[in-house]
Amino acid sequence: MRVLVACEFSGIVREAFNRRGHDSWSCDFLPTEIPSDKHYEGDVFDLIDTEEWDLMIAHPPCTHLAVSGALHFHKKKIRQRRALAFIQDLLDSPIHRIALENPVGVISTKIRKPDQYVQPWMFGHEETKKTGFWLKNLPKLEPTKIMEYKRDNLTPSGQNKLGPSPTRWMDRSRTYTGLAEAMAEQWGDLQEFDRSRTVSLTSYFGG
Repeated sequence: MRVLVACEFSGIVREAFNRRGHDSWSCDFLPTEIPSDKHYEGDVFDLIDTEEWDLMIAHPPCTHLAVSGALHFHKKKIRQRRALAFIQDLLDSPIHRIALENPVGVISTKIRKPDQYVQPWMFGHEETKKTGFWLKNLPKLEPTKIMEYKRDNLTPSGQNKLGPSPTRWMDRSRTYTGLAEAMAEQWGDLQEFDRSRTVSLTSYFGG
């Protein structure tokens, strides 16, 4: 399966899919932190417009969208409009399956509500970070390893507790590895499921 991981410099999601035999590429204006010849530095629409993809997982910047920065929304109306337009363009991309990830923010009121929210503690991590997924032709992610002691203790932790620094936005944007593995495991087999279902239906109807 050909997988495009949009707006990812870390390479975490890209490598989770590649380890399972997929042709997975990341794209960002920054170089990848995990060296690979499957990273494109540039505009993601360069790849969307010229290549065929079975699945896109997009991590658009949340700087002007997340409720954590709501105090400053009045100063960034134009930037927020542009960020929302970029997200709408990603969601409208001609790719069969799309997952767009972002923290709690204005996407839910300006575009549509997410299909689900997840937390790192649902996928084997101790941290809290409520994250939404906007899905197209994809099932909701199922938790893989719930950290029960975190279920009742949602005090902000991990990336949500990072103090101010020049790299804070980068450090907060990296996908937790347990979540990346869940994406690759649960969404990486869907194309094979489609193929088997097509064969089954063809046989059933005598095609």
